[in-house]
Amino acid sequence: MDAGNTDALILPVPPEPFALIVGAAMRGQSSDALETALRHMGLRPERVESEDADMAALRFRLRFGAVSVLAGPAADAARAAADPDHSSTSLLAASLPRDWRHDGHCWMFLPEATDEPAAATAQPTQMREFFKMMVLLIDLFDASHLFWSPARLWSDAPQFRAAITEMLASGMPPVLHLVAFRRREGPAGASMGTRGLALFAGQELEARIPDGWTVAEMVRRLSRLALDMMLNGPVKRARSMRGLESGEWIDLSPSPVIDGQRSTVIVEFGRDH
Repeated sequence: MDAGNTDALILPVPPEPFALIVGAAMRGQSSDALETALRHMGLRPERVESEDADMAALRFRLRFGAVSVLAGPAADAARAAADPDHSSTSLLAASLPRDWRHDGHCWMFLPEATDEPAAATAQPTQMREFFKMMVLLIDLFDASHLFWSPARLWSDAPQFRAAITEMLASGMPPVLHLVAFRRREGPAGASMGTRGLALFAGQELEARIPDGWTVAEMVRRLSRLALDMMLNGPVKRARSMRGLESGEWIDLSPSPVIDGQRSTVIVEFGRDH
C-alpha cells in the first residue's frame, strides 16, 4: 500500500509493541477524572512514576487479565516515531486530525514485560488481553485513530475496535490492522513485504510482484498467507501450495535465522504451463 523503497528511512521507536490512541475525550480531563474513568472500566489504575522518556509526566499502570500496561500521554519521541507524514509510516483508511499531537489528545500504551523468558513470538494470551483493553480504551477516550507499533500502522479506531471485537468472537486475527504490507522498488523489480507479522509468527513475508499484478492483488494473497501463519505458526520448511486462482501456485522458502535476526519467508507466485 506504500510505494518506494522507504524502509531504510524508518525512525527509531520506543520498545515494542506499543499502541497510541488519539481521542478528543482526553482533552481537558483532570488526572482524578481520568483515574475514575479508568477504574470504572475495570482497568485498576495505579499512579506510577515512569522512567520512560517516551511518555509525559502523568502515568498509570493498568491491569486487565494477564496483561499490565503503562499508560500516559505520549511524549515527543513516541509521537515522532508515529508521524503519519513520514514515509516509513503506513495508514489504513486513516486521516488524522491536524491537532492530534497537541493538548493531550494522544496517549501511549506500553505492555510491561512479564517474568517469563522472552519468546520468539508474542504470548497469545497477553496479546488477546491487550487488544481487549484497547477496545475498552477506544470507547473510553472516544478515540478516532490507533497506531500499532510493530507494523508502524495507523488505523481508524472504530474500524480497529470492530475488527478486534470480531476476532474475539471468531478467533480470526484482523490481519490488515496488525500487519502492514509495504511495496518496495529494487534492482530486481517491485516487491511487497510484511511488517509486524514477526510478532505473531516469528517471520515476515517478502514477495516479488509478478508483471501486471496490482497492489490490491498482492495484499489479498499475502494477507491470506499471513493469516495462516498467525493461526498455525511459522513456515518451517520450503513447500509449494495452490494459490487463490485456478492454475496458480505459491512457493514458500523460509530463510535461515542468522545472528538472531528474524526469518523472512520468500514467496514466489506462478501459474501452471
